[in-house]
Amino acid sequence: MRSLVGTRQLVRFVLRRERLRLAIWVAVLALVPVGTASAFMELYPSEVERERLAATVAANPAIVSFLGPVYGSDVGALTAWRVGTIGSLLIGLMAVLTVIRNTREEEETGRRELLGSTVLGRHASLTAALLVAGGAGIATGGLIAAGLIGVGLPASGAVAFGVGFAAAALVFATAAGVAAQLTEGAGAAREIAVGYVGFSFLLRVAGDGGEATGIGWLSWLSPIGWFTRLRPFASERWPVIVLFLGLALVLGGGSYRLSSGRDVAAGVIAPRPGPAAAASWLRSPLALGWRLHRPSFIGWSAGLVVVGVVYGSVADGIGDMLEESPQLAKIFEQLGGAAGITDAFFATAMGILALIATAYAIRSVLRLRIEEESLRAEPVLATATPRLRWVRSHLVYAVVGPVVMLALAGAVSGATYGAIAGDVVAQTQKVIGAALIQIPAVWVVVGVSTVLFGVFPRLTSASWGVLVTCLLLGQLGQILQFPQWSLNLSPFSHIPRLPSADLDVVAVFVLTATALVMTAVGLRGFQRRDLMS
Repeated sequence: MRSLVGTRQLVRFVLRRERLRLAIWVAVLALVPVGTASAFMELYPSEVERERLAATVAANPAIVSFLGPVYGSDVGALTAWRVGTIGSLLIGLMAVLTVIRNTREEEETGRRELLGSTVLGRHASLTAALLVAGGAGIATGGLIAAGLIGVGLPASGAVAFGVGFAAAALVFATAAGVAAQLTEGAGAAREIAVGYVGFSFLLRVAGDGGEATGIGWLSWLSPIGWFTRLRPFASERWPVIVLFLGLALVLGGGSYRLSSGRDVAAGVIAPRPGPAAAASWLRSPLALGWRLHRPSFIGWSAGLVVVGVVYGSVADGIGDMLEESPQLAKIFEQLGGAAGITDAFFATAMGILALIATAYAIRSVLRLRIEEESLRAEPVLATATPRLRWVRSHLVYAVVGPVVMLALAGAVSGATYGAIAGDVVAQTQKVIGAALIQIPAVWVVVGVSTVLFGVFPRLTSASWGVLVTCLLLGQLGQILQFPQWSLNLSPFSHIPRLPSADLDVVAVFVLTATALVMTAVGLRGFQRRDLMS
């Protein structure tokens, strides 16, 4: 127990440090399911309407790949279907970001070594981070269960829903604990942990969307897929909780074992020594930026390509659904489609891919802050490299990277669908257009992140809050009946829904101009402020 000395004090410190972030996370994650359940009660008051909706969803692999399977027609089952996948993804991100920030980031900045010189056990920091992240997940699950019971849903389903959220948080928190032991850098550890959350989501998308093709078993490899298999409000499968707990115990035990076998500030994976002399192409800030961004760019691109293939493969079976079910047309209209169910599907699919590409863009902008906080920016700027040239060497990947990713994802998605439909060239061009039209909205978020970095550097991480807000407004705003002005806050709400809608040149121009102005403000702010020292 000597290795846990000081854990209680560290828990109090972490809670104080994270109180605002966690309060926002917990409040949003707890309120969304309750609001969704209330909205379903109002939008679909009769059992006939809900049964028709559930039957339509269950028969369509496209919607299932977006949101997961639906296992019932009552309000609780529909709420679990509509919120479960998005909610478990978000609570996983909350858990991994909290753990990495209070473990590996503390070591990278040297604060962990300073604390370790006092009466502090070796595993106190890891334990405190896991307790806080896991506790936040449990608190969220408890509030969700209480809220759903409060609006009149069955207690057993509400408890299962809340327990599923808490269990997902525990799994991803312990996964982040393992990632924190592997590398020396907080950025790399964060990418590993967030990558695991994203990989779990991709497994669920592929498994749920490909149930008819025999790959539904992939969902059983994903903690996010386990949440849907728990089946809240639909004859709950309580043994699925054992999968969560078993994996959390394995990952948690592994993180402690790895922590015992390494030095403070070191990683289990030793950094690869570079050559004695740098290559000639690394002599510019832009080339150095490519060296830093290359691994994440390749990984994110590969992920979007995989999702694009899945979306293209499931699009063929939805063209004739509009005539059979007006409810399905209503769903796609709420998600952003306007005319033509297949075109509306691709408009929505490319919108989701754009949100993923936006996450990469934010990560690229935040790399500037990481370089500054780690004091690696100051030696570069002490040379003849101007500030704006250094910033541009990173921003170019935030601006150009999403363009390349969405073009690749749109191309493979359109080509996959075109190969099935017998019109590869036309479908590929159409879907690429639907993907690239999302770029101005992505650039607006890049502009916001640049403003935060240049003018309000301590709030740079709030860029993730902007992305989460866009996600919630786009995916749940219509169902939760948010006022139109709030929906308009998301730049993605102004994007023309190609290929099912006409091109709105004015909207594209305004979004692009807004992104340029905000980026310029951020660059100007960075020129005028002091570097972190």
